[in-house]
Amino acid sequence: MDLNSKYFDKIRINKGRKKDEAPKVRTCQWAGCDKPGSHRAPMGRGREGEYYELCIDHVREYNKSYNYFSGLDDDAVVRFQKDALTGHRPTWTMGVNRWGNQPPIGGGADASQRIEARARGRARPAGGRTRKLKTLEKKAFETLNLPHTASDTDIRSRYKELVKRHHPDANGGDRSSEDRLRQIIQSYKYLKQMGFC
Repeated sequence: MDLNSKYFDKIRINKGRKKDEAPKVRTCQWAGCDKPGSHRAPMGRGREGEYYELCIDHVREYNKSYNYFSGLDDDAVVRFQKDALTGHRPTWTMGVNRWGNQPPIGGGADASQRIEARARGRARPAGGRTRKLKTLEKKAFETLNLPHTASDTDIRSRYKELVKRHHPDANGGDRSSEDRLRQIIQSYKYLKQMGFC
């Protein structure tokens, strides 16, 4: 690096004061004290970010008697401490979305009862599926040779039956039906992933 470059000659640094000017030191803000106020002490609640400038002796005395919560009742102190856990930012209860509050499922039931109620709400109707099947779902049902309205127990039992029939160990080591076995396994995994069994 060339320190005699034309670019380095044009760099100017302003430190906020001139070289011959001494740094400004305020005097202690304690009544009747003329020492330099080189230490900061907070002004108190409601004046966050503002400080007294005190000398070392008076800042020690000030800190001994300083109480941020002076003048607050016990309930206000507890509320402040609770809000401090979240950084005094607003929070929302669990289960609330942008569309508004929704009461918990099952009223005042405990968590396990609410989970069971949600599972019952998501259960498929007994008469079969209500939505239209996707292409891969249709293909998976066709691979397992099942109707689209088959229950989860039907899917599992057909899967077990087909795996036993097409597995090479069941066919005396014959690997001719290995591709069919792969298709059956993939179809079952897909149906399981999509929540059919």
